[in-house]
Amino acid sequence: MNDLLTDSFVSEARAQPSGTNDIEMGIPRSMSDAGMDSFNKQIQEIEKQVEKLSGLLKKLKDANEESKSVTKASAMKAIKKRMEKDIDEVGKIARGVKGKLEGISKDNLANRQNPGCEKGTGVDRSRMNMTNSLTKKFRELMIEFQTLRQRIQDEYREVVERRVITVTGTRPDEETIDNLIETGNSEQIFQKAVQEQGRGQVLNTLEEIQERHDTVKEIEKKLLDLHQIYLDMAVLVDAQGEVLDNIETQVSNTVDYMQSGTTQLQNAKKLQKNSRKWMCIAIMILLIIVAVVVVGVLKPWKSS
Repeated sequence: MNDLLTDSFVSEARAQPSGTNDIEMGIPRSMSDAGMDSFNKQIQEIEKQVEKLSGLLKKLKDANEESKSVTKASAMKAIKKRMEKDIDEVGKIARGVKGKLEGISKDNLANRQNPGCEKGTGVDRSRMNMTNSLTKKFRELMIEFQTLRQRIQDEYREVVERRVITVTGTRPDEETIDNLIETGNSEQIFQKAVQEQGRGQVLNTLEEIQERHDTVKEIEKKLLDLHQIYLDMAVLVDAQGEVLDNIETQVSNTVDYMQSGTTQLQNAKKLQKNSRKWMCIAIMILLIIVAVVVVGVLKPWKSS
């Protein structure tokens, strides 16, 4: 139910001119007086930060795709460096956005103390819906980072398995792959290949697998740190949702009362109209009866 009115409230809050009357309260208040100018600036700043996060997510996805075709440790190390830098930036921005959204949520509650901004008014609903919408967008973005973390883990397993098959010529069992993913130590697995092909020919693969292992573990750790931000945002969205449901329930009840009152007025007008109609008929019948009585008493035809 929360999302149904979000877009209309957002556009209303941003496009509504100064001097708008708060219908619910019956008090003329401009959006500036209601603190919406400052609020909208805060929302716009957060939206810019969220867009930056979206850009960094795309860069991380592209880097992950690039890493799947890398076969040299030096190239893998370069990708690791880029990804670590981007994830550090993601963490910094995400924590800032989280703090700002929490601050705005508190401001929304405090703003209800201002005249014309009480709970359930147009200004209050606009602020709550815009905040809730942006918080959900941010939370969904945090989910995408966790999805990327899982994808990196899954694809790492596939890449390592292909490397082992390429060097040894045989498909390793699940236990061997699990051990390699856990430790990164591939020398024992390739021992036979080293004996047959020489250490120099296998060394590049050994180094690349070790570097890939280090990269995946470090990236996984950094992305896992973002999971707590996601959990905090989930709690905040749920809390905002309860408030919005309460507000919109009150609004819905008010609308129902207004519709009921309108129906009653229409029925009253209809009854009034019918009453006038029957009254006119009654008067006409009474006049006819009076005329008949008068004519019967006077008997004008006998006089003539």
